[in-house]
Amino acid sequence: MSARVALVTGASRGIGAAIVERFHEGGFAVAALARSRVESPHAAEGYLCDVSDAAAVAETVRAVVARFGRIDVLVNNAGLAGPNSLDPEADDALWHQILAVNLNGTYLLCKHVLPHLPDGSGRIINIASVLGLKGVPDQTAYVAAKHGVIGFTRALALHAAPRRITVNAICPGWTRTAMAEGRMRDLNLDEAALAKSVPLGRMIEPREVASLAFTLAGEDSAGITGQAIVIDGGALL
Repeated sequence: MSARVALVTGASRGIGAAIVERFHEGGFAVAALARSRVESPHAAEGYLCDVSDAAAVAETVRAVVARFGRIDVLVNNAGLAGPNSLDPEADDALWHQILAVNLNGTYLLCKHVLPHLPDGSGRIINIASVLGLKGVPDQTAYVAAKHGVIGFTRALALHAAPRRITVNAICPGWTRTAMAEGRMRDLNLDEAALAKSVPLGRMIEPREVASLAFTLAGEDSAGITGQAIVIDGGALL
């Protein structure tokens, strides 16, 4: 295929679905990965893949390369959040699951996709979070994982720099997704109350995060690497 190819994880909903749509509009053929079925008119091909499963990731990347002949851009968007208990009697399963999806999944996709990215124009974009730059008391696993994603992004940017492949992280704040709605319920927040905590007075839309990812994938962003770019309406200021 002559079109550039983007591989997007966590592609079935929210920010991931918006990224698939934006890259499709921009002329990419999109390989959309998710744990559940991907039914998108914007994806050239959908793949079922648990990003925390090393064997599944390796096989899926092989399938994408066989199907399209190339991968130009990797967008690691798959994520899992939840309040994990630090009670000594609590089960540790959620801690391990959150790190496995958010951090290990990012590592595994990068590991298997990097050899296929073209020198000079390859792009890796990791969707982190503002919680990769700050802490909250009840999401220690998610905060640890997203801090890890940002650290990994910086290290991988140096590793990939001799090939002139850029690696960046996007750190969204409150974004209008099902995950955010669940978090708002946990905190007993409604959108009006949340908006008061954001200088721009509103949530971020998934399309805005997708557009930033698309910009980072372009030629004009070839000099940007190793960055954690915040899109949060000014909430971290």
